[in-house]
Order: sequence, then structure tokens, then C-alpha cells
Amino acid sequence: MLRNEKILITGVTGAIARPVARALARDNEVWGAARFTDPALRAELEAAGVRTAPIDLETGDLDALPTDPTLVLHYAYTRRPSGEFEQAIRVNAIAPGRILARCRGARAALVVSAATLYSRHDDPYHAFEESEDVGFVAAPWGPSSPVSKVTLEAVARFCAEAFELPTTIVRPSVPYGCAMDMVTNVIDAVLDGRPVFAVHDPQPLSVIHIDDMIEQIEPLLAAASVPARIVNWASDEVVTMQEVAALAAERAGREATIQVGAPPGVALGAVVDTRRVRSIVGPCRRRFAEAFPAIFDARLALHRARAGAAAGGAS
Repeated sequence: MLRNEKILITGVTGAIARPVARALARDNEVWGAARFTDPALRAELEAAGVRTAPIDLETGDLDALPTDPTLVLHYAYTRRPSGEFEQAIRVNAIAPGRILARCRGARAALVVSAATLYSRHDDPYHAFEESEDVGFVAAPWGPSSPVSKVTLEAVARFCAEAFELPTTIVRPSVPYGCAMDMVTNVIDAVLDGRPVFAVHDPQPLSVIHIDDMIEQIEPLLAAASVPARIVNWASDEVVTMQEVAALAAERAGREATIQVGAPPGVALGAVVDTRRVRSIVGPCRRRFAEAFPAIFDARLALHRARAGAAAGGAS
């Protein structure tokens, strides 16, 4: 793990960045930047030793950011609907460029993109390599996402070369083990008796546990380069949405209903080629089937607590 660094983490209230910040704050000076619209999340991070820096990427207010971090981890991201692509690009591409320019003296930067920018393929099990086409894919749940990630990567690549800032651009596939992610969404649907939505049968996904992601940050930063290095970020495991729903249903003791429907142009799977990332970070230590029971039990406890609170309020 990293030690004695001054680390700037943007989007620190997000489900993926938050556990990263808490982990790194144990042995480093961590600055977490976000809008902090939820005071509870800010208090949680500060209790973990994170120095919070309120910023607004849409307005360009970056005054609270330190200018001398040794490392930059950029997670900040906004998902916008149709009609708001201009705002999405301002937040997801232009603002990151301003942050990297402000922190150009850093030793390295990790810029988090996404594997959802790969162009659609007819084979749901096709494992996308980093050199393949991007951008020709639909994301009805986040129409601005593909173009935002493409423009983010273009800006990050420019900054790496313009400021001689060694950069690794990562394309994570499907993280799990977070406070909110694909797996918790499926578990919630099963526990609530709602259908689990899938875009194909089967819908395969490359997955990676958040703890593996945290442990792999150091080697990914060590691999940063000029020009920027682009790396898929996943374990070697592939699970399907249907398998996740079946595991949740088995543990809940009930049936799972899966509703399949693929809007035009949507990706049928999210499988990525992991040869490059394995050569940098080595193997992942967590296995999905072994991690799932604890994730399910934590989610079940949360549901029961919420139900108890609701019942108490109603009485």
C-alpha cells in the first residue's frame, strides 16, 4: 500500500472512491474532493482522517484543492440525461483537465474511465482489448456516459503529454463489494420482490472486488507513463447477471424474476481482456463466490434495519 504520500482523490463521496480514500488515509495525507451535498458522508470521511475539499466541477470552483499533491486519483463523474451532454462534458472532461493542470507537479495520476465506452459487439462474451473501438454503444440509463468517458480519456491523454504528467487511464468493468454497485442492486431487487433487469440472456460481466482495486492502485500508479497508459481493470472472473440473481435468490430463499430486454445499441455484456492489467498488478486475491455471502448478509441486515425503522415510524 502507498505510504507517506499527499494524495488528491476527486469524487470522494462516490461508492468506489469512498473506501479507497478511507483505506489510503491510514498511511497518507489524503485530500478528498467533492460537492459534499450529504453532510453525513463528509463527516464519515473526516472521521477516517480524510481532509475534505468542497469543489464544484460544473462551475469550475476548484479553489479548495491542494496544488501540490504527489499523486492524483480522479474518480469524479456525473451521469446526465439526453439534453445535458454539454454539462456532462464540462464536468466529466473539461473539469478533469483543469484539475490535472492544477496538479501538474504530481508524480503520477490515475484517471478512472469505464469499460462501458467500448463499442457494442454481437458476442456478449467478447473480451474487449484496450485497442478496440470505443463510443459506438448506447447507455439508456446514462445517455451521456459513453461520450463523457471518451472525452475524459482524450483530455487526460492531452494533459499527460502537455504537462509531462505520468498517467494511467483505467477502464474498470464491474466493481463489487461497495456500498452500492451492480451486486447490491441485484440483491435489493430480489429482497424487494422486484424483477432483476438484464439486457441479454446470458449477460456476462468481468468483475473485481473493491479491496483488490484498493490494493492495485500502487502498481497502477507505478505504471503511469507519458503518453498515458490505458488499462482495463477487472479480475479474470466472469459472472453473469443471471448467476448473481440466482445466488441472491438461493440465499434469500425465494425465486428471482429476471426481465430481459435490450434497447437498440446497448452492450450485451461487459467482459474485458485482462492480460495487460495482470502484467501490471498480478492476480486478484478475492473470488466472487467466496465474497458474495458476506455482501448478501450485510445487505439483508440493512434491509431489516430499514424495515424496522419504517415500522417504528408508522407506529
